[in-house]
Amino acid sequence: MGLFRRGPKRDRQDAPRDAEFPYFSVDEGSRFRAQVREAFAEQGLEVTVFADAVSDSAGRQFGLANLAAVLHNDDRGPRSWPELVRRHVGMVLRTMDAPSALDTLSTEQIRAQLYPRVLGSDGFDPRNFHYARTLAPGLHEIIALDLPESVMMLTDEALEPLGDLRYLREQSLYNLRGLPIEAHETVKGDDGMRFEVILGDSFYTASRVLALESVVRESTGDTLTSDGALVAMPFRHQLAFHVIHDTRVIPALNAMASFAASGYTDTPGAISPYVYWWRNGELTQLSDSEEDGDGLRIVVGDEFRALLERLVADDD
Repeated sequence: MGLFRRGPKRDRQDAPRDAEFPYFSVDEGSRFRAQVREAFAEQGLEVTVFADAVSDSAGRQFGLANLAAVLHNDDRGPRSWPELVRRHVGMVLRTMDAPSALDTLSTEQIRAQLYPRVLGSDGFDPRNFHYARTLAPGLHEIIALDLPESVMMLTDEALEPLGDLRYLREQSLYNLRGLPIEAHETVKGDDGMRFEVILGDSFYTASRVLALESVVRESTGDTLTSDGALVAMPFRHQLAFHVIHDTRVIPALNAMASFAASGYTDTPGAISPYVYWWRNGELTQLSDSEEDGDGLRIVVGDEFRALLERLVADDD
């Protein structure tokens, strides 16, 4: 899994782009949707294909955004699409047709498979998740049930029979801390810039920001101080961080802002294109898009500015 996820366009740059998924050309978008229709037909299900979803005769809808992003980011290119599409469609239909895990698993089994998930606002409907915690503007924490082929985001109704919400969240965090770190890479620059990236196929890799102390200790042997860390969660399979000790935080902030924006684009499970200041479990946004939508800017409040001034004085 690469660090910078934005892949090259598969078709020539001047080819007309697909209106829904602009990383595809018009021809690639048509080929993609045709392969989706064919994969459903192989499973005995005729679907109506729209720009961003398909619908069957029973009114069930299946979104295409995640699958399109998976194909776009696969290094093998369009030759791998038929296999990936068939695998994805088969998994979706098995999940839809199987009995609900909430009905077949015991309460103890369910609790053992609970994990917290950090989600961005895109595609998140808060009406069924009144219990969700807002971590920062556009960032939400919910509880999910991990299953062999899918992840079930648990609504208010689903959580109610499982017990006290505070206990369930503590249990999900306990389960999260028990996950192995699948991969760890260090990004370095000539100016002393450095930050760490945790990567993995787990749907909860980025959500490990909720257990940052243990992630930092396990991956680097470092310890968080009261100054905290910079963090970025471009998409669900990446968590970047820089523990704040000195003025090296300044080049790290600039580099991580570009890293987060790049990783957020055209990825399945996109979360946030911004960098945050983690301090005592609280998140404060530090990067943003320019007002004209072209480029990035760093936006710091009084507290973070005071921190930088103190670090500069300490360096001097």
